[in-house]
Parts: sequence; structure tokens; C-alpha cells
Amino acid sequence: MLTANEIRHSFKSFFEQKGHHIVPSAPMVVKDDPTLMFTNAGMNQFKDIILGNVPAQYKRVADSQKCLRVSGKHNDLEEVGHDTYHHTMFEMLGNWSFGDYFKKEAIAWAWEYLVEVLKLNPDNLYATVFEGSPEEGLNRDNEAASYWEQYLPQSHIINGNKHDNFWEMGDTGPCGPCSEIHIDLRSDAEKAQVSGRDLVNHDHPQVIEIWNLVFMQYNRKADGSLEGLPAKVIDTGMGFERLCMALQGKTSNYDTDVFQPIIKEVARIAGMVYGNDKQCDIAMRVVADHIRTIAFSITDGQLPGNAKAGYVIRRILRRAVRYGYTFLGQKQAFMYKLIPVLVSDMGEAYPELVSQQELIVKVIKEEEDSFLRTLETGMRLLDKTIAETRAAGQHQISGKDAFTLYDTFGFPLDLTELILREQQMTVDLPAFDAEMQQQKQRARNAAAVETGDWIVLHEGTTEFVGYDYTEYESRILRYRPITQKNRTLYQIVLDYTPFYAESGGQVGDTGVLVNEEETIEIADTRKENNLPVHITYTLPKHPEAPFMACVDTDKRAACAANHSATHLLDGALREVLGTHVEQKGSLVSSELLRFDFSHFQKMTDEEIRRVEHLVNAKIRADIPLTEYRNIPIEEARELGAIALFGEKYGDRVRVIQFGDSIEFCGGIHVAATGHIGMIKIVSESSVAAGVRRIEAYTGARAEEMFDLMQDTLRDLRALFNNAPDLLGAIHRYIDENAGLKKQLEEMAREKELQLKEKLIREIREVNGMKVICFCLPMPAESVKNIAFQLRGEITENLCFVGGCVDEHGKPTLTVMLSDNLVASGLKAGQLVKEAARLIQGGGGGQPHFATAGGKNPDGLRAAVDKVVELASHV
Repeated sequence: MLTANEIRHSFKSFFEQKGHHIVPSAPMVVKDDPTLMFTNAGMNQFKDIILGNVPAQYKRVADSQKCLRVSGKHNDLEEVGHDTYHHTMFEMLGNWSFGDYFKKEAIAWAWEYLVEVLKLNPDNLYATVFEGSPEEGLNRDNEAASYWEQYLPQSHIINGNKHDNFWEMGDTGPCGPCSEIHIDLRSDAEKAQVSGRDLVNHDHPQVIEIWNLVFMQYNRKADGSLEGLPAKVIDTGMGFERLCMALQGKTSNYDTDVFQPIIKEVARIAGMVYGNDKQCDIAMRVVADHIRTIAFSITDGQLPGNAKAGYVIRRILRRAVRYGYTFLGQKQAFMYKLIPVLVSDMGEAYPELVSQQELIVKVIKEEEDSFLRTLETGMRLLDKTIAETRAAGQHQISGKDAFTLYDTFGFPLDLTELILREQQMTVDLPAFDAEMQQQKQRARNAAAVETGDWIVLHEGTTEFVGYDYTEYESRILRYRPITQKNRTLYQIVLDYTPFYAESGGQVGDTGVLVNEEETIEIADTRKENNLPVHITYTLPKHPEAPFMACVDTDKRAACAANHSATHLLDGALREVLGTHVEQKGSLVSSELLRFDFSHFQKMTDEEIRRVEHLVNAKIRADIPLTEYRNIPIEEARELGAIALFGEKYGDRVRVIQFGDSIEFCGGIHVAATGHIGMIKIVSESSVAAGVRRIEAYTGARAEEMFDLMQDTLRDLRALFNNAPDLLGAIHRYIDENAGLKKQLEEMAREKELQLKEKLIREIREVNGMKVICFCLPMPAESVKNIAFQLRGEITENLCFVGGCVDEHGKPTLTVMLSDNLVASGLKAGQLVKEAARLIQGGGGGQPHFATAGGKNPDGLRAAVDKVVELASHV
């Protein structure tokens, strides 16, 4: 039986023999593509080739690609763990042809690999073909069907509808029919009862799609019409985990050697046996799937966070923790303990797991600990909501309360439902769903972007000349309108551009397109599918005219200084903290630089100062830039250039060197380090477990900061009468203030004692209760202190009602009851809630102690009397 590693190797070897260039997997986390957060298909790294933005270096390519899906055709995230074949992170085996072979070879080689190389039983295989779409003017894909007829009986060739058998990149762009290969893994007895043909594409767990052959031959325009692609593309994707299941004779992906080592470790940690309990088995599968996703995301540079891709990863991690917490009895962090097993299984194929194992463990453990604390907070809030709901005589908590727990505190709905069932209660699910839909709609409205068709003026691709020029004569190749938040902007593509498009952490250039007739402002420059697009507020009146493309050189120079300083900072951190330091993210703008790096503790002030001194020394040395442009990647590695994990490098790269600082980089840099001016680190903080963040200013911005510091120090000296020893004067002031504060506190305690003794002397009996009540101008905290002191001294029949107005005019009502009155049926919370209406407020608390705040101090006396009245009638 072939192992997972052997299967992966055999696929690459087969297509290498067919003349395909084997490329490494692109990172699972996508950078520099605003349309995509994660690689969700094998074709993602080839989008720019498919769209015609860049030429294909190789006509035939094959790989094994790390992918991540959390929504889509099968709503994958919610399916994961509950069935046998859905995953968040999965590997996609794929082969591509860019204008070379097409349907005939793709089908023939797929058959050869599955049947002749892997020895799968051809009787178990089915192929689907596009049935056509009359409304689109598309006929059945008879060409693909005719090729399949050479290998399969017609009963195993099935027509598929547009949903299943017409693949589209998006609302616009390349598309075409596809042919899916399905396999029937059921027993002979099951096959005799129901034909596999009748189960294809019907979500049967043993009749599944394993390979999709996409034949891209059309381009979808913004108006929905189709036009032919000039260069046809083959794009195939085979689910690696499903293939392993078929070859290893299993009926579940989770029973293969891809997942079993992790599942067995989960079972060992939980003290359970996989296969004994359905719900526990689901939980183990969820954890086994999700730990892979989280670990690979971290190695690709994406940490769990609160926005965009980081939020998705945090959501996946928390889903796994929740299953472990609820069904596996894991009340402490445990997922981080699975990493050694994952590294042992997949570290050979993906060495980044090995090199970053320590970071992965620390990040996951901190995230687990944090969410477990959140769960505890959610439990307390849910307990409070349950108590309030029951007190109101109801047995269903509102959907809004459940959504607040979910959205604000990260408390999962299914865990809320589980706890409520134990309490014989329910949640208003329609109301919860309504709240969820409103939130999703708000998010969609904020993110919605409408794009028009490209208006093509000239054919061609963009050549970037910005390393050498900040002004260059250009012409517009194509443009299109885009609409977001009811505002229309324009994307413009130039034949030659000096504008740097946002990537690698550096923001995009701004500037103008200018000629004798008009000036068009370039508000930003971004990459879309590796194509530099220039964002403008208006369209040129004569777009066919030539323009001078002019970069804002002041902003460019500031960005270049910050980018070069980032490289020097990276080297200085490695020298001061150790070679374990690796870049985990960066932002380079004209205002500041931000640098995230791996390090497991807060930097000391001394370490920060040493780093600053090292960088500033190199700035003063005015080290000239040495640029290696478009050199082979092996030559770059021989130079000792530092590469970043999570970045996809081609066969030829650019390297930036300032002395002993040598890094792969495509950004804009200064001609010599002296142009940076100086650097000043303004903050050092934690981003996640094992990841720190430095923010710094350079050049004029650093100068402005020093000016501000000097002005602040001058003003501070003036406040202390220009004392020669400013620090000593501040310490004396603080000590004097602390002494005076202590005296005030002692005076307040003395006043509280005097008031307490006076109140004891004025106790009055009401229906057997010892009633103490008053209205006075004083802090609410003092009233609370007196109430607890009296409760300790008067242990029976105490009914304390205190009304006070603080220095801001806010009224507060305080109620304290002795235990025996509580036992007789009195509830301080209910009393204060009723009386608080008289001060236009609300409140609550425990049965023996409660408070309420309000807006109307004039009603305070009446509120105090109301409490006494209510208490005396119980």
C-alpha cells in the first residue's frame, strides 16, 4: 500500500515524465492580491498567466498545492469533521497547460495515471461532461465526451449541469467546461443494489469526485457574454486526501495515514479511543483537520487575528478548541501538543514546518489559553442571561443576547445551545439568524466592489521601470471603472510605469499622469493578479494620448528610506537578539516603518537602544546600495540572501545589499544608507505569541519627533519652575501628592465611621426590620463601605437603604439586606430595580446587595422611601 508521501511523489514524477516543470507549492496565505485571502485552488498562483498579464515561463507545469477553503460549494467549514471527505486545509495535485495541449492529452494522461500507474479499478470510475447551456448558446462538450468514450462505457459518462461542470474564475474572466472524475468506493453488494452512476454528485461519502479537468476556453465579460480565449488553458485539480483514501482502501479520508497519526495523538491526550463515540469522533476529526490549517498558516506568515485572513485562522482555531472543550474534556490548552506529530508526518514535504516548529507551538498555545479565558467569560455572561430570563418567567433567551455572546465575546452558538439544553432552555434561533444576516449584509455592503469590462486601447503587458526612473513617457493599454461604496474610481494599466505597485509591505506610489491637455491624479498603485493598476478619481478625456507618468518623489524618497531602514533593522535585531529572529510581516509607508519579527520575550530598553545604535551607525557609514537584478535564485542563495517564509519566489529574483545586509526584495530603496538620515524606534509590542512588533520613524519624521520631545521637556521644566534636577522635582511632587491623598482617604474613613455611628443611633423599627435610610451628598463608594460594615455588625433584620449624589450630580441608590431577610423572600435586586424608576435609572445586583444609578437626583428621596415601603410589605 502506497503511503501519502509516496503518492504525492508519484504524481509529480508522472507529469515530470510528460514534460511538465515541477513547481513548489505557493503559500497558502495569499499576499498582494486584494481579491483573495487564501489559496483555495491550485490555479491561484497561475492567475496572472491565465489572465494574460504575464507570459508563461513554462508551457507545462505540475505541483502539489496547499489550499484552504472555509466556504463555497459545500460550505466546507461546517462540514469538516462531520463527514468523511471535507477539509479546511487540503492538498491539490494539479497539472497545467498554457496554450500547449488541451482536452485530448489531459483526459488521456489522467486515465493513464489513475488506471495504469496507480492501478485503480476502471470499473469504479465515472466521468462527467458539460451538458451545455442553451441560454448561453453553449452546446454539450461532445469533444471531451468523445475522448472519454475511448476509455469508459457510455453508462459511465454522465452529463453535468452548469453548476457542476462549467468552471468560472469569478464573475468575470477565464472560464470553460470541466470534466470531473468520480470514484465509487462502495462494496460490491452496495453497488449491486444502486448504480454508482445514480450517486455521482449526490454527496454520497463513498462516491466522490477525485479529479477535475478544467478546459478554459472562454472569457466572461462584465455584461455576462462569453468570448473565446486566444490561448486555451488546461487546469486540473485532484484532491490528494481523497486519492489517498481510494488507494489505501479506506472509506474516510480521516482513516488514511494523512490524518491517523494526529487523530491517535488526540485520542491519547483525551484518554479516549477513536471509533467508540460518534460525537467524540467528530471532535477528533475537527481537531486533526484544523491543526494542519493553523500550523501551515503560521508558517506562511499569517497569525490568528481580528481582521481578514487573521480572523479566519482564529475562527478555525477556536472551532477546534470548542470541540475539544465540549466533547473531549479538554479544559486546558492541548492542540499545541499535536505539532510534533504533524511535523514528523509532513516536515519532509514541507520543511517550513520544521524550521518554525517553536513559533507554531507558542502561537497556538497562547491562542488556546486566550480563547479558554473567553469561554469562561462567556459562561459567566450566559449564566447571568439564564438567571435574568428565568426571573422574567421565560425559558428562551433572546436571539440578540445569543448573538452578542457570539459576536462580542466569541462564544459559539452551538455551545450556547448545549448549555441551555442542560438547563431545559432554548434560544430564539430565527432572531439569532436575523442578527447574523444583518451583520453579513453590513460586511458585504462595505466590501462590495463592482468592476466593468476592460476597455482595451492597445495590446501588451506592463513593464516596470521604477527602479531607474520616477518619470517616464507612457501610454494607456487599457482601463475600466470600479465602484465601491457608491463611489466610482478607475483602474488604468500603462505600457511602461515608474509607479511601484503595493507589495512586499511597501505602499504603492502616488503621482500624476500629465500631458499638455490635462493632469490626472494617481491616488494609488496596486497589484491585481500581478498586474500593476493605477487608481484614479477621473478618466483622461483623451485616454489614447501619450502621457508623462510622474511619481510623487517626496513620498517615494520617504518610503525608500523606511524600506532600506527595515533591512538594516532586520540585521541589527539578529545581531542583538540572535539568529532565531525572522521577519513575520512589515509595513513601509512614507510616514513610518513597521516590522514584525519572531522573538519570544519583550525587548529590554537596553536591547532597543543597541539596535538603534547599530542601525544609525550603518546610516552614518553611508553604505552604497548594491543591487542584483533578475539573477538566478541559486546565485542569490549563494550570496547569503535572506528569504522570507510565506513568500513565493520565481526562478529569477532581485537582491538588495547594504554591506552585510543581503535580502531578497522587490521594493524601492535609497542609493546609500546615508539618505535614511536617522532611525528612532517609537514602540515595541507583542503581536502574538512569539511575534514582536517594532514601529520606527526615519529622516524628517524622526527629526519631528525629537523636536516634539524637546518641546515637551521644555514645557515640563517650566511647570516645575525650571528646576535643575527635573526628575528629582517630579519624584518629590509625586511623593507629596501620595501623602496628601493618604490624608484625604483617612479623613474620608473617619467621616464614614462618624456617619455609621450616627446611623446606628437613628435605626428605626419597621415591621420587625431594623431600617437605616438616608439621602446625602457623598461618593457611592463610601455608601457601599458603610453598608458592608453595618451588615457585619447588624447580622439580623437589617434593611439598609442609602441614597447619595456624587460631585457630578449623579444619584445612586444602594440597598443591603441581612441574610435572614433574604431567606424570608426579600431580594435587594428586585427592590432597587423597582425604585430606580423614580430616579430615571436602572440597576440590579445580588439578593443581599444591589445598586442603581440614575439621571434624576430630585427623585432620590422618593426612591429611598419606595424601597422601605416595598420591603415592609413583603
